[in-house]
Amino acid sequence: MSFLASNLRFLRKQKGITQNDLADQLDVQRTMISAYEDGRSEPKLTTLQKLCEILEVGVEELLEHDIEKLGRRAIQKRGLNILTIAADESDKENITLVGQKASAGYLNGFADPEYMETLPQFHLPNLSRQATYRAFELSGDSMLPLVPGTIVIGSYVDQLKQIKSGGTYVLVTQTEGVVYKRVFNYLEENGKLFLVSDNEHYRPYEVKGEDVLEIWEAKAFISTDFPNPGDKKKPLTLDDLGEMIRDIHADLRKIRG
Repeated sequence: MSFLASNLRFLRKQKGITQNDLADQLDVQRTMISAYEDGRSEPKLTTLQKLCEILEVGVEELLEHDIEKLGRRAIQKRGLNILTIAADESDKENITLVGQKASAGYLNGFADPEYMETLPQFHLPNLSRQATYRAFELSGDSMLPLVPGTIVIGSYVDQLKQIKSGGTYVLVTQTEGVVYKRVFNYLEENGKLFLVSDNEHYRPYEVKGEDVLEIWEAKAFISTDFPNPGDKKKPLTLDDLGEMIRDIHADLRKIRG
């Protein structure tokens, strides 16, 4: 069963786009949009691909998932993900460290027990034992004041919808690899996550929810770089981040227009 007609109508209205506006962007007659939404006609492949770009939705989701009834595919409950964990001799769970050089291999080996056993392991006594933790070594300066070489310890998040906007997370993604960012959750609106760097020299960007393989909420960090009060800069506030996001969305609207 195809959900093209109902999804098209729902997403178009959600974005505040009229049938005339959509017809102009697709270079078709308005009556053709009406025919798509009534199920009397289906768009050609090239038109379908452009339609997906305008509505910010994947072809598979547009055709096969009831968005209006179930919500965006990215917020659907994920199946149980079996994590590979390490334990010490007393059966206490250790924290596996993914270093800078290991991050590329981790993208392919995070589900491979043999690969995971090759990574360093350690234990921290003050963390809650009700969660599973993993540590990732930062390789860039996009999240200053955390410098390259800082180790971020994250607790496992099993469902994307649990991501809290404005929080910092390590994400393992098919498109960007392993990244540590401040995340804003727009999964219900467009199926995407908005990733923001605390270093204002790096521009925010989006990732699709379906491209996220693992999520780890930042809980602690380890660094050998001690902060110098003389070098302290004004911290980035949520208002600052909101303004950055509005600027990015304005730029995107100009590009699409």
